[in-house]
Amino acid sequence: MSGTIIIVGAGPGVSTAVAEKFGAEGFSVALIARNRQRLDSAVEALGHKGITASAFPADAADPTGLRSAIDSVRAQLRPISILHWNVFGGGEAGDLAVTDLAIVRGLFDIAIVGLLAAVRESLPDLRSSKTGAVLITNGAYGDLTPQMDSYVVSHKTMGIALANAAKSKLVGLLAERLKSEGVYVGEVTIASTIKGSAFDHGDAALSPVVVADKFWELYQARDQIRARVS
Repeated sequence: MSGTIIIVGAGPGVSTAVAEKFGAEGFSVALIARNRQRLDSAVEALGHKGITASAFPADAADPTGLRSAIDSVRAQLRPISILHWNVFGGGEAGDLAVTDLAIVRGLFDIAIVGLLAAVRESLPDLRSSKTGAVLITNGAYGDLTPQMDSYVVSHKTMGIALANAAKSKLVGLLAERLKSEGVYVGEVTIASTIKGSAFDHGDAALSPVVVADKFWELYQARDQIRARVS
């Protein structure tokens, strides 16, 4: 394999596992997140495993900064073959009945506007690549079922649920829109707690490696839009 995978929302857990999986398959890895120090530590750790990685600080909620970071990736590394969106937001909007509407708007600045900005900036390379892909991490809070709605309301995770549901719809729309241009769009929905994540209170059972492997399966097969792990 050749080319670069951009991982937006780089941090411990899924993004690290994806970086290791795709890096081991020959991709250069570009890590995008807000914290430069954490990015540099991640680059160093990947380097110890023989993976070529670089850091590009940017805020996923800032389309201008995000586009600039992706443009820097294009200029400094090999052509972009994959965009991996691993960004979650919405923890501040636990109860949508009382949450400040500016915070609600911010959910879509990340889940929709940020994602679209990253896709659009990456598209010239993705179209040129014979294996261009957009891979999106999502969560089961966005499931459109009464059972999940009840769980989300009781656990005050309504903001995350709303962002996840909107993001899942965007996945389907982008997949349909871009398939004729040879760009694959796929989503892995996580229906369990990831070991080592911010939500892990010592009882998480799902390894991030399982998620990374599922992304690799989707990327290789390119024949289904959505997959689920739990």
